[in-house]
Amino acid sequence: MSRALPFETALEAAGTGRFQRKLLLTFGLVWAADAMQVLAIGFTAASIAASFGLTVPQALQTGTLFFLGMLVGAFVFGRLADRIGRRRVLILTILIDALFGIASAFAPDFTWLLALRFLTGLGVGGTLPVDYAMMAEFLPPQKRGRWLVMLEGAWAPGTVLVALAALAVQSSGAAEPWRVLFFITGAPAIIGLFIRFWVPESPMYLLRKGREAEARAILDSVASANGTTLPAGTLTLPTPRQGGSIFSAALRGVTLPVLAVWFLVSMSYYGVFVWLPVQLAGQGFGFVRGHWFLVLVALAQIPGYALAAFGVERWGRKPTLIGFLLLSAVGCGLYGLGLSDALVASATLILSFALLGTWGALYVITPELYPTELRATGMGSAGAMARLGGLVAPSLLAPIMAASFAGALGLYAALLVLAAVAVTRIRVETRNRALA
Repeated sequence: MSRALPFETALEAAGTGRFQRKLLLTFGLVWAADAMQVLAIGFTAASIAASFGLTVPQALQTGTLFFLGMLVGAFVFGRLADRIGRRRVLILTILIDALFGIASAFAPDFTWLLALRFLTGLGVGGTLPVDYAMMAEFLPPQKRGRWLVMLEGAWAPGTVLVALAALAVQSSGAAEPWRVLFFITGAPAIIGLFIRFWVPESPMYLLRKGREAEARAILDSVASANGTTLPAGTLTLPTPRQGGSIFSAALRGVTLPVLAVWFLVSMSYYGVFVWLPVQLAGQGFGFVRGHWFLVLVALAQIPGYALAAFGVERWGRKPTLIGFLLLSAVGCGLYGLGLSDALVASATLILSFALLGTWGALYVITPELYPTELRATGMGSAGAMARLGGLVAPSLLAPIMAASFAGALGLYAALLVLAAVAVTRIRVETRNRALA
């Protein structure tokens, strides 16, 4: 009888190398493309309004429907990935993303455009949590944090690319710039669709489903790609936790604070990067909405990701996340010191650094908190809460911003501090811990 080989022991023996780099590039391309889809909302509203005879707030309904689609997609496809497998959902979501993202560029009227943006959001919302769940399941504990932050870091080049694309389209004199930009932001998903076919099913998922031979074959191929060899033995996983829900008694104490953090961070993020620039532009700081400044803001994210990648492995997931949340709150307070070009630019860059470091640490800890059979569901629910925060932010934060600039900044800072408090309620530190 073959001896038992714990899955995490096999994963450590397989190592990290060429296989994970290829996986990172595959998922990172789609992550950057999704960043372009999300941020295209702000660059297309004016030209959509001109095409269909609408006001800009009416045209921004395309963003509302997109976020609503992301909310539904994150929740539905996260649960589906735990039921039918990660790989099938990976292919399905990117197909939806590509098909309806490009179709948006050819919408004959505004009603069609709203429907297509909702469907595009459905695909984008579904890709993000499943990508993270799957990436985590191919990484040993000692290196998981930095690799997951690197995947989240693909958001930064996506931000730079959409800003440059918007600038190029605007300079080209296109009759309807939004159509060109939607085509550009949808096209990378076509590439992402084809390169995803090489990605195998998660061996951890297969093992949980009792398909040990298939899981072993995939881990053997991972080891071969990385130049290592697996020990002999039959793969085993720890006994699954009791309860088939992220809200079960065993997981409720993790789920409630985690979902709260995602919601609060998302509200602050969209308040800072969507509504705050509008208010600042109205006070004479129009440069904050410029394409080149957005590129600079995106570049400020890169050291934030780098510090998060270092911190989650050196100091732990929770201390790093709390530190970035508190630094983000401080960044909000800098605007209150007085408004000048230098101070506004500095505060915005610090917020970009800190908030994206926050996202990096949050995307690391969340999939590690859930067992295999609920990991994608947990990530999908977290993603849905983030989209809910994005949907709530305009109706709640914009009126406060209009009534009191200082009051809105105080609210953003308070939300971030509250999120830091919520992190302290997560009673598990996942650094160097095997996935359940």
